[in-house]
Order: sequence, then C-alpha cells, then structure tokens
Amino acid sequence: MSQAAGPILSTLIALPLLGAMLLVLVDGAREGLIKRIALAVSCLGFLLSLIVYGRFDPTVAGMQFVERVPWISSIGSSYVLGVDGISLPLLLLTTFLSPVAILASFSGIPRRLKGFMICMLLLEGGMIGVFLALDLLLFYVFWEGTLIPMYFLIGIWGGPRRIYATLKFVLFTMAGSVLMLLAMIALAVLHRSTTGRLSFDLLELIGAAIPFGLQVWLFAAFALAFAIKVPMLPFHTWLPDAHVEAPTAGSVLLAGVLLKMGTYGFLRFALPLFPAAAAAFSPLISVLAVIGILYGALVSLAQDDLKRLVAYSSVSHLGFVMLGIFAMNLQAVEGSILQMVNHGLSTGALFLLVGMIYERRHTRIIGEFGGLSRVMPRFALCFLVVAMSSIGLPGLNGFVGEFLILAGTFRVHRGFAILATVGIVLAAVYMLWMWQRVMWGESRRSQNLDLHDLRPREIAMLVPTILLILWIGLFPNHLLRKMDASVTHLLGGVRGATSEVRGVK
Repeated sequence: MSQAAGPILSTLIALPLLGAMLLVLVDGAREGLIKRIALAVSCLGFLLSLIVYGRFDPTVAGMQFVERVPWISSIGSSYVLGVDGISLPLLLLTTFLSPVAILASFSGIPRRLKGFMICMLLLEGGMIGVFLALDLLLFYVFWEGTLIPMYFLIGIWGGPRRIYATLKFVLFTMAGSVLMLLAMIALAVLHRSTTGRLSFDLLELIGAAIPFGLQVWLFAAFALAFAIKVPMLPFHTWLPDAHVEAPTAGSVLLAGVLLKMGTYGFLRFALPLFPAAAAAFSPLISVLAVIGILYGALVSLAQDDLKRLVAYSSVSHLGFVMLGIFAMNLQAVEGSILQMVNHGLSTGALFLLVGMIYERRHTRIIGEFGGLSRVMPRFALCFLVVAMSSIGLPGLNGFVGEFLILAGTFRVHRGFAILATVGIVLAAVYMLWMWQRVMWGESRRSQNLDLHDLRPREIAMLVPTILLILWIGLFPNHLLRKMDASVTHLLGGVRGATSEVRGVK
C-alpha cells in the first residue's frame, strides 16, 4: 500500500463540504458570487484528483494513498480511505462531472440558487467518499449521505411530479440499504467470533472464511442494495421518474455518477467478500443483465420524451456493465469499469443537451422539434458526436468498453454475448431515429426557427466532455493500464470459488 504525501483523499472529500459551509455564510442575493465559489471549489477538486491520477502507481495491485484514523473504536470502525485501479477512474469521473453540472446550473435555477449549490457540493463530497471509503460503516455513511442532497435537488428544484419521484427514489434506495447495513453488522460479528474483536475494515474482512450458506444470504443483502442503485431489472422503475423530474444538473450526476455507485459496490464489496456466492449468483445476474439490455433498448424506442428516452437507455447501458462484471474475467471486468466512465460521459452529455433544448423551448417532446440542425449547427454537431458515443461507434469511447465486455462475455457464455449484441443494434436504432426526428427534416413549429445556437458557457461544458470521449476512444490504454493490477488481484481472489461453483478445473 502506498501512502500519499499528506491527506489528499481526505482533502478531496472535505473540499466540497467546506465549500458548502462557506456558501452558508454568503448572502443569498449575491448569486454571481455563489456561482463562482461553487464552480471554483469543484474545479479545484478536479485538479486534486488529477494529482492522484498522476502519482498513482499502476504496478501496485493494492490500495494507494491510504489514510487510516481511529473513528468508533468501541465497535472496530475506523476512518479508512484508499484508492486503487478500480476506484480511480470513478473518482476522476466524479470530480470531472461535478463542475460540469454546476456550470450547467448557472441558468435554469430560478429560485434558491444558494441552497441548490450547497446541495450540489454536499452531493459531490458524498459521492467521492463512496469511492474512497474502505471501512464498511464509513462507506454506508457516505452511501446514505448522498440521498439527502439528491432528495432536495429533485424535491425542491424538480418538475411537476417531483415529490412523487423523490420519495420513490429515496424509498427504493433505503429499502435495500437497510438490509446491507444488517449484513455489514453480521460480517463484523462474524469477524469477532474468529478473531475476538469487531471490525468493519474491508481489507481485514476480505478473505475471511464464511460458510457458503451464510455467504449466499450476505451477498443477497449487499446485491439488493447495489442492484436497486444500478438499477437492474426489475428494480429500475424509480429511475425514469427521477430523471424526468430532476433538474438538468441532478440528472447529469444521477446518471453520470450515482448509478455507478451500484456497479462499483458489486466490484468493491460483493465479489471480494462473498466470492463463492457471487459465482453461484453469476448466471442469474447475467440473465437479468441481458434482459435489462434488451428491455431498456426496446422501451427507449417507444419514448416520445427526450429525457425519458435517455433515462431508459441507461437501463440498457448499465446492463452491459453488469454483464461484464459477472463474466469475471480480465477483459470483461476492465471493460465494465471503462464503460462506467463512458456511460457517465456520454449520458451526462446527453442530459446536458436535452436540458439546453428544454431551456429554449420548454418542452422535451420529440414531435415538437425537427430541422434543428439548420438553426443550431454547433449544437447538432455536439449532439451527433455524443449520440455516436452512446451507440458505440468505433473511435469513440463507447466502442472500447462494449467490445471488451462482449469479448470477455463470449469466453464465458456465447449466448449472452450474442443477445447483448442485439442491444447495441437497438441502441443505434433508437438513437439515430431520435436524431433524425429532432435534427433533420422540416421544422414542425415556428418557434424552432428562432432558436439560438450554443452559448460560450454551453460550449465550455460540452467541449471538454467531447474531448474526453475522443481521448478514451482513441487512447483507452491510459485508463486500462491503471486498472490491470487491481482487477487481476480482485479476480485472483474470486477465481478459486468461481471455478468450484461452475465446475471448471
């Protein structure tokens, strides 16, 4: 394990939280100052994460920059942070999308801007904590802590059905989280029975001898919480409502980062803690992932609301991530981690673009548009690149992740890989059909003829995102090399149990 020169990981978490506290002291009428403080704090966090990326040693399989401080000693819980090749890409994704989402909020928030920015910074701090926490109880605190600012972001600044959407989101998430907490306590008690002391330290608990029957129940409790957050079929029904009612910035972070907390949870906790149970559940989860891929794509085809279409497409895309995770080989798992980043960038950008249209026309109904490419050529170009990224066009980021997932899955189960490929074809259908109806043809409304093209602020949001889409698509090894040692180490720990359950010698 590598130790950072100073508590850089704690600084990453504390910075947005301190920024939120600073905003509390600012006069709510000084909206310009509030915007600048929130953006500056979030951008500083991104710069700090780049330092972590630059100092990260890709040859080290274990945790790096580890920080450990006693927290609740009476129950064996400590403040433990660390980062490895699995969490590093998601840390970068979080710190990149947060300032983008804050910049997107410079317009379109007509009331209580100060409260909105406080919630955005609190949410950023919580999300970073989820990806860095190595103590189960600390992880749970951050996991649940993200619910509070998102509850207010949707409930106060959301659409007409915001109360229904936010309650559904919170109740779904908390239902799974309570069972996960019980499983965490059971793990700590089990550790005490063998070592004589309670511990919630993930690094201590990995590798513990847990009977298979108990593993199944504990895995199921963790998996339910993570599956709801992903969300996997049939736990997905909260997602479209939350996305449609959330403000643009909320949708960007919900799709870009919060959903990845579920897929990350499977990799960080469920697989290494309960390898035999994970192997036993692998066929079932893979089947649900494939169904989710096809279901999400087919339902996206039927949507007439741009935001709801993008929301259902997330169900399909994250099905690929789950399929790759439970293929349990290097290609597929690395493809899944990369696809988490890819989905965050492409779907986050799609929500930004939909939000820009909504600010201009105050509608998201596809039938209200048509011919926008003639009056908004820069917007149309950005939309095209992002849509192609979502489809998985070679040369863009989505292709690399999906290819690795399918190649790795094909080695384990060819049928799953073939069916998942159908989902890619359907994605091309609904994305290109949506593009055609919005951007080409004759304008269906006279209001569309007076729309202005991208403003400088909007270009500042989209251009860095598109550059990252191109960079990952052309040079994916920059991220993949950072993952190799950590993913190999993870799979080495579960391979024996996987082989035993599947009967592979």
